[in-house]
Amino acid sequence: MNPYLEILRPGNAIMAVIAIFLMAVISGKFTLEALMAGVVVFIVTGAGNSINDYFDHKIDAINKPERPIPSGRISLKTALIYSIFLFVMGIIIAFSINLLLGMIAFLSSVLMIFYARDLKTKCLVGNMSISFLTGLCFVFGGIAVGQIVVSIYLGFFAFLMTMAREIVKDMEDVEGDKIEGAATLPILRGMQTSSILAAAFMILASIGSPLLYFMGIFSVFYLPVLFLAIIIFLYSATSILKDQSIENAKNVSKRIKLGMAITFVAFAVGSPFLATLW
Repeated sequence: MNPYLEILRPGNAIMAVIAIFLMAVISGKFTLEALMAGVVVFIVTGAGNSINDYFDHKIDAINKPERPIPSGRISLKTALIYSIFLFVMGIIIAFSINLLLGMIAFLSSVLMIFYARDLKTKCLVGNMSISFLTGLCFVFGGIAVGQIVVSIYLGFFAFLMTMAREIVKDMEDVEGDKIEGAATLPILRGMQTSSILAAAFMILASIGSPLLYFMGIFSVFYLPVLFLAIIIFLYSATSILKDQSIENAKNVSKRIKLGMAITFVAFAVGSPFLATLW
């Protein structure tokens, strides 16, 4: 893969864009504003991933040596310039949609930079920052299509799922983080405490997510797809509680990502717009 595309982590950026797409599906409004919002989210998320790799190049040399910077395919200076350019471009496009989305894009970019430079190594603060930004993608899309209240509900559950995965990822990266002197939850409180908190977020998301059907946000088609995601989350919670090894943390992190993807499919399948087409 081209290193300038790889450093954006396009898979993660596309996952963020899916939040915009889902809000368009839920509202039934496939507008130019929604498309532009998706472009902004992809660019700004990619910029955030790039600046994160810039600040994390020493840790990545241990944990992820194949990434563009530690592998030598992109220099540090180039990565920094590339990140700043993407942030500016994303913010300009957001302001061209409306003032509120422009301000959100600007403040999100600032938070991403502070996260990459300082917050990532802070116990739970970094996890909460990324989880907040993930949930904010739904709100960003909700503003673009005029479904703000619904987007806040979806953003909340995205926050819960992301918190679980972020904690598990810290468990996965604990060795490199120790060398860098990071103050992540697994380092300060241990792997067992981290597994308990990660499992708690997965269980809370699993118990709470069906409420979106009973609140009338989604149709009955939402439930069977969601049930599959709940099984994955509960299995992952049980697995991380039983085995806190780095290898298992890697596996659980992948399962949580799969569970999130299936949950997003449930959002789409259960949307009122698609329900009228069944």
